[in-house]
Amino acid sequence: MECLSPFLGEILRPMCDSMCSRVGNAIRFKSNVQALNSVMERLVELRGNINEDHKDKPFRLKIMGWQRNAEEVITKARSKLEERVSCGKSLKSRLSRKLVTILNEARMLEKEGLDLLDMIAVATAHERVEHVPGVSVLHQTTASNMLGKIIDGLRSSEVQKIGIWGMGGVGKTTLVRTLNNKLHEETATQPFGLVIFATASKDFDPRTVQKQIAERLDIDTRLEETVERLARRIYARLEKQTNFLLILDDVWKDIDLDLLGIPRTEEKKGSKIILTSRFLEVCRSMRTDLDVRVDCLCEEEAWELFCQNAGEVARSDLIEPIAKAFSLECGGLPLAIITVGTAMRGKTNVMLWEHALNQLSRSVPWIRSIEEKIYQPLKLSYDFLAGQGKSCFLLCALFPEDYSIEVTELVMYWIAEGFMGEHGSHEDSMNEGITMVESLKDFCLLEDGSRSETVKMHDVVRDFAIWIMSSSQNDCHSLVLPGTGLQEIRQEKFAPSLRWVSLMNNKLERLPHLPEEYCMEASTLLLHGNSLLQEALKGFLQAFPALRILNLSGSSVNSLPQSCLQLSSLHSLFLRGCADLTDLPSLETLAKLELLDLCGTHIKEFPKGLEKLESFKHLDLSRTGHLKTIPARIVSRLSSLETLDMTSSHYHWSVEGEEQEGQATLEELACLECLQVLSISLTCSPSFLTKSNSWIKRLKKFQLVVGSSYVFPMRHDKRRLTISNLNLSQVSMEWLFTCTTSVALNRCQGLQGMIKKLVTSRKIFVNLKSLTIERASINLSGGIEKATTKSPKGSSKTPDLLPFLEELRLRRVNLVSVSELQAQLGLGLILLRLLEVSICGNLKTLSEIDMCTMPNLEEIEISYCESLQNVRQTTAGPQKPFLPKLRVMKLRNLPLLESFCSAGETLNCLEHVEIINCDRLYTLPISSTTCGRIKEIKGGASWWKRLKWENPSTLKTVEPCFKPLKEVLDEKAPDFMSNNLWKR
Repeated sequence: MECLSPFLGEILRPMCDSMCSRVGNAIRFKSNVQALNSVMERLVELRGNINEDHKDKPFRLKIMGWQRNAEEVITKARSKLEERVSCGKSLKSRLSRKLVTILNEARMLEKEGLDLLDMIAVATAHERVEHVPGVSVLHQTTASNMLGKIIDGLRSSEVQKIGIWGMGGVGKTTLVRTLNNKLHEETATQPFGLVIFATASKDFDPRTVQKQIAERLDIDTRLEETVERLARRIYARLEKQTNFLLILDDVWKDIDLDLLGIPRTEEKKGSKIILTSRFLEVCRSMRTDLDVRVDCLCEEEAWELFCQNAGEVARSDLIEPIAKAFSLECGGLPLAIITVGTAMRGKTNVMLWEHALNQLSRSVPWIRSIEEKIYQPLKLSYDFLAGQGKSCFLLCALFPEDYSIEVTELVMYWIAEGFMGEHGSHEDSMNEGITMVESLKDFCLLEDGSRSETVKMHDVVRDFAIWIMSSSQNDCHSLVLPGTGLQEIRQEKFAPSLRWVSLMNNKLERLPHLPEEYCMEASTLLLHGNSLLQEALKGFLQAFPALRILNLSGSSVNSLPQSCLQLSSLHSLFLRGCADLTDLPSLETLAKLELLDLCGTHIKEFPKGLEKLESFKHLDLSRTGHLKTIPARIVSRLSSLETLDMTSSHYHWSVEGEEQEGQATLEELACLECLQVLSISLTCSPSFLTKSNSWIKRLKKFQLVVGSSYVFPMRHDKRRLTISNLNLSQVSMEWLFTCTTSVALNRCQGLQGMIKKLVTSRKIFVNLKSLTIERASINLSGGIEKATTKSPKGSSKTPDLLPFLEELRLRRVNLVSVSELQAQLGLGLILLRLLEVSICGNLKTLSEIDMCTMPNLEEIEISYCESLQNVRQTTAGPQKPFLPKLRVMKLRNLPLLESFCSAGETLNCLEHVEIINCDRLYTLPISSTTCGRIKEIKGGASWWKRLKWENPSTLKTVEPCFKPLKEVLDEKAPDFMSNNLWKR
């Protein structure tokens, strides 16, 4: 038997395999039948979709061949499926095997058919661009300018993705529809083989977007087909396309284009993607190469759009002034203009118009369509805000309409409300706040204000925020009446549910008497800007026991009532500009106070009780011109103090041993371990400069004024030293120069001696980025011997003491040329970005050294230098490009100046030009090749007429940029916050 085993195994194994196969086929018979039925249904449908009538003969033959094969398989399958009815169990295994063979053939034919259908779609595409129904905005200048930017991006080889963003209702969809239809009209010349328009929407569903794309590509979609399978078919179809443009409208979050089946534009040469979104962050996350913000309409365009929707009644004599006020109230937002205009269409009663305008100006949605068509779309953006974003946004509406809000002030409110800054330093909190501001701007819920470092709300967005806060069910229920001209306010306006109250910038003289603890929930009370407000605070403040923010700035209060001193939760107290306030009671009862702003008050003594507040961090005593007393051993007890701002205060600190009896000394500040920001003035004494006050180096921001001097605003004010009326040759400045970013020297003697000491010290001051010298009577050309150092090879070379200098200002300095100072300090000026020279009567040329050594100079301002004849002294030999990065050129009161550059020389990056009282200057360094960069030219009208141009086309290009002198003067605006150290 053992001998037979191998032979029996060889005989039985095939028999067993055959039996197993037959059993398996019999078991799978039913599933094979079902699978074949399913494939046959799809194949029959596919056969009907593939048309033999194609004009290309080879293509037609290929289709006919596929149709023939499909017919054979379908016939064969039907025959075998009919056999199954009559066959017995013994035949099912054999029939099942045949069904599997036919099933595989059918699946192969289905795949070939789908590929063939895609090829037919490519070959028989109806139009490269399909018209999308909608209004055109080509007639609007604002929209045309934006379309121009987008089309430039489509033409650029460096741009693959374009992001179009803006607030809800501003017209993003209308803009891209107009673009699509413009490409449709220019089908013969536009560069794309196919343009696809699809909408993503807030509730993004990849299948829905794929279906839109597939329909445009004539790709048949099936209900049971997966997203991944359809993506592969879309990808295969677009890969066969020469190039394409995908316009993806209404994108709310980052979309994976691979998931949709869109080929990567960097790999598909010539293809582009445009997306629209309310959020700039979405554009960034989708890695757009060009972002275009859709702006609101200008006043004229807004009025035309309003009239189109309101009808001719808007232009009637009695109604037109009211209608124009309506148009202005909409702030140029197309959705608001259309909604409001349509609501007023055909209404001829003037009183109806006046009532509606009154409601609109009070942020009241007087018709349902305002809520449905304007506020609800904006609420979608609002709902996307995470964390404390909603509260931060709503608080912005407490300011008046069209009001530019100081970013610093806004962030301080957020911190005081507890929205941020629970952990970390003041700087960390400010950074967190500024990040939130940028986020709200990216959401189009805030926009840049009229001044730098300010923001504001669009009128309609503010109305929406007030609408949110007006609901008593909302946890931000608030009373918001700022800047409305209120002279009095009734008790009935207040409610126990109020969270915030803003009555700022009104004409209130008194406030109502409210029951104690009536507004228990209120945390913010803004009363600033009521210059007549003086009395009745006592009976009013008692109603707000939980206040965290109280702002009485700019009022006529001359004392704080007892009810104010009982605000145990108060975090921030603002009394800025209260000129009648000369004295304060002890503040020790305000246990949670962290910030006190007394800027511009007339207080005479340092506030009492602050040393007993464990959490007190920020004190603003700037512009306190009457402050005379800071008692000794008080400031040193402010253990949590982080910020002390005494910019332009009357009080001058002294070092120990030079102070008046009983007064605080500078050494007390050294005890404050938490101190990060400091701005003070010191007595005019060299003692401070001769000591190495190492504690100053640990400060993150400081402004030290030694002596009496006006503080000019600068860009590098983070660590600033200003010295006035001192003999600099008697002091050692090295230790201060190493830790400062900005130095200003005013009316100082011994400048030559100081420079000699600095040069011979061989120290390089890498932190110093700004240098100002004012009222210095020096003669650098012969006053001192040039200091030099020996190089390793023995050659003499003056070291560059300030290699990272970015700003140089010279005012009332006795120089013949700037190069004198440049040579003495060995200044390379390689990184210099701003050069300002003014009231230097002996200055004849700006630099005897080739100014090509200032390759990064961006701004130059020269004024009141009556002897200046030329800016650049030409040298023999080949010339490098002259000031290749200069953007801003301002020349004022230079009677002898005839030219800025050599003849025929131009400034390639020049954008802003201002020329005042330079009567001999007849040419500008602008040519036909560079004039396109010019944004603004300011000067006198008569000077403009005398200018000579290389050709008329240059003048034609820049003429719209010219602003006559009168307009220039009218546009000047003061910056009241220039000396506020808290301003970032």
